[in-house]
Amino acid sequence: MKVEQISVFLENKSGRIAEVTGILAESGINIRALSLADTSDFGVLRMIVDNNQKAEEALKKHNFTVGKTFVVAVEIEDKPGGLYKILSILHKVSINVEYMYAFVQPNSKNAVMIFRFEKLEEAVRVLQENGVVVIDGDKVYTL
Repeated sequence: MKVEQISVFLENKSGRIAEVTGILAESGINIRALSLADTSDFGVLRMIVDNNQKAEEALKKHNFTVGKTFVVAVEIEDKPGGLYKILSILHKVSINVEYMYAFVQPNSKNAVMIFRFEKLEEAVRVLQENGVVVIDGDKVYTL
């Protein structure tokens, strides 16, 4: 139920995100979801792509530092309170959310949230026990 995410570490200067997305485009890599966090000196571009291995190779070839981590993709009702429902389940059992980002599926009643949890396996178990749909990585890469 884990989803592999790649993280690209970038200097915080103009054109760096364009450079990364250009490399991925030239390599035929489709970005399914992304998040950017920054500080004054650098940024971390986190992405779910359709081919992690190919993306990592292409970016490293252009001297980018690339890391891999596991996250969890969860279906959330795309209506007021949908995210609260998920977060309250996690709060009750003291599972910390390190970060999250989302994408909306066209023609669907649900959004997809990507979560990085402090206790990943426990979070998946708790969510599933509470009837939350946790999406398999293979499906996420093709959404």
